[in-house]
Amino acid sequence: MNQPASPPSKSLAGTGLLAALAASLCCLTPLLAIVGGLGGVATSSFSWLEPLRPYLVALTMGVLGFAWYQQLRPRLADADACGCPVPARPSWRQSRGFLGVVTVLAGLLLAFPFYGARFYPSTTSKPAVATRVAPVWQTSTYRIGGMSCAACAQHIEHDVQQLAGVQSVQVSYEQGTAQVRFDAARTPAAQIEQAINGTGYAILPTP
Repeated sequence: MNQPASPPSKSLAGTGLLAALAASLCCLTPLLAIVGGLGGVATSSFSWLEPLRPYLVALTMGVLGFAWYQQLRPRLADADACGCPVPARPSWRQSRGFLGVVTVLAGLLLAFPFYGARFYPSTTSKPAVATRVAPVWQTSTYRIGGMSCAACAQHIEHDVQQLAGVQSVQVSYEQGTAQVRFDAARTPAAQIEQAINGTGYAILPTP
């Protein structure tokens, strides 16, 4: 009598989803930091995952691919009284529908670095505010280390833009730079640097 092939384990789907989540944490936590007010602590806590992202993506695809292989291959249950094999009836967590949902969620997590920046609040330039002290406008460019996606750049822009003397912030993830125009009479350069470092990313020395 044919022995039933074991159905795809739901642990495979869970492993694939966790791997996809881990691969996106370095880009997901900046947004969560803004929404939850966690600051740079949450960002820096998962920044070490960025070098591992390609391996986590490969692990996600491998685990889910194997789960789909197990799901789609012919599978028979125990034979009935006459010895004829009957189709297996897997539970919901062992069904194609559940695995499909997990696959879609994993895909959305893996693709988050490409669309995550859209969820950040817009950082528009502030109009100049008249004060009794004459403004001392400065534009400083910083080299930023640790950014892994456009969402990281949006995180820095958001936090620096909150400073009173900052008029505009432009952060480029591709170039790894941040350009800040600010009123040094209201916000000193040291405060700008502190805000950038407070996001969990680091200002690199200028070569």
